[in-house]
Amino acid sequence: MQMPTKYITVTGGVLSGLGKGIAVASIGHLLSSRLKIIPIKCDGYLNVDPGTMNPFEHGEVFVLDDGAEVDMDFGHYERFLGVTCKSRWNLTMGKVFNMVRKKERKGDYLGKTVQYIPHVTDVIKNHISEIVQEEKPDLVIIEIGGTVGDIENELFLEAVRQMKEDVGRDNIIYVHLTYVPVPYGVNEQKSKPTQQSVNLLKQRGIFPDIIIGRCPDFLTKEIKDKISNFCDVNTDAVITGLDVDDIYEMPIIFEQEGLPEIIHKKLNIYSPPDLRKWKKLVENIRNPDRQITVAMCGKYTKLEDSYASIIESFNHCSAHLSCKIDLKWVETTDLKDTSLLDGVDGLVVPGGFGSRGTEGKIEAIRLARERDIPFLGLCLGLQLAVIEFARNLCNLTGANSTEMDPDTPYPVIDILPEQKEITEKGGTMRLGAYPAALREGTVVHSLYRSNEVSERHRHRYEVNPDYHLILQEKGMVFSGISPDRRLVEFIELPQLKFFAATQAHPELKSRMENPAPLFYGFVKACLS
Repeated sequence: MQMPTKYITVTGGVLSGLGKGIAVASIGHLLSSRLKIIPIKCDGYLNVDPGTMNPFEHGEVFVLDDGAEVDMDFGHYERFLGVTCKSRWNLTMGKVFNMVRKKERKGDYLGKTVQYIPHVTDVIKNHISEIVQEEKPDLVIIEIGGTVGDIENELFLEAVRQMKEDVGRDNIIYVHLTYVPVPYGVNEQKSKPTQQSVNLLKQRGIFPDIIIGRCPDFLTKEIKDKISNFCDVNTDAVITGLDVDDIYEMPIIFEQEGLPEIIHKKLNIYSPPDLRKWKKLVENIRNPDRQITVAMCGKYTKLEDSYASIIESFNHCSAHLSCKIDLKWVETTDLKDTSLLDGVDGLVVPGGFGSRGTEGKIEAIRLARERDIPFLGLCLGLQLAVIEFARNLCNLTGANSTEMDPDTPYPVIDILPEQKEITEKGGTMRLGAYPAALREGTVVHSLYRSNEVSERHRHRYEVNPDYHLILQEKGMVFSGISPDRRLVEFIELPQLKFFAATQAHPELKSRMENPAPLFYGFVKACLS
């Protein structure tokens, strides 16, 4: 008889930013050896997706293969679980209310008063059920965004509370992530915030099976006994969520704490973890043989979450090349001091929107090209590399992107013709995975070891076809183009140590066990 689908629901308490996404990803990794697992994220905000949010608001926007713009936690899910997530797996309250409104307009509610319970909660549960029917997973891990007690996630909490009746109590467990502080001067782990958070959860009819306590140190036996006693969970089900320097240590910590065995027992499943390769990679990050410094030129550098996937891509390279990569954050809205690039082994110009900081980035790219400092351009980084090349090597003075300067005499970067009529910002870009044909004999082709690759995109502007010929005549190589030959996807300057850029975001597909090829090649060049 086929095993029914099992469910793990992960909630958070006390304060935000405790790392529920990392906990979900780590639990999934530990259980993935024999089980098909899918993660679902429920976010309480009323945006349909985070695509139009400023990175300062909510961190990086993560783009999926199917073009969905989702929460950055999906990056952790993909990197830890090795799955390719889908749009439907991200459920925001904005999406939920959209679905309810459409059903009401169609008359699906047969004239009844539409209420939060049961109508909104039913939409949430039905959506999860539909995903299970489509994907047929062995295990679903549901992360409820926000903190217990927030008004935004009350309907999601009510929906997952009801699920224990729908799927059977033996097929669902509730994991609650809390904070165990050690106040300065007291040097004692405190359980009161956890007790109060669990009480808030119980008031909503959810009784946690496992409690993970985020703490600077391993939880003591005394504090585990106290949390067990006051929160009605077994002592062995109180797990340390240790503060770690590197998030990839979390599956190792959870394994040490016995978390996989507890889940096996509670859900009557068996999928033992094999962390041998993972531990070796983590050891390489912890104890690197070499060290490099890479300048990151962006306009969101004050919030590192804005570039989370890029940081993780470098971590993956660190794990495989056993080198420490120090990222030197350079705020390009005020890049007048060219000495900021002194002593760096490489330069990365990441994606972004708008004109703020672009001239500083262009200047940084010029310095990298002239000094033969390894350069990697991502999305906007490719566009600015083309602008710099056009201005200084093609003698196209004033060349620019029409995004930055609509009146530029040489629009080497321009908006897609089919995008010019679009006024709504949400979901109107070239989004998701697109194929590119790679040119043999190029650096990019040697790194991907393939004639065709697929990378994810998130942009509106492209290299203007009117300028393809002059750019190539002056020495720029288009190492990857779209299959219809209209669009430039990769560029390089082969005479330099490493100067490559892509219109895509290869960081979105980088994995701990399989680093993004462009990043890997860039780091190797920096090391040389």
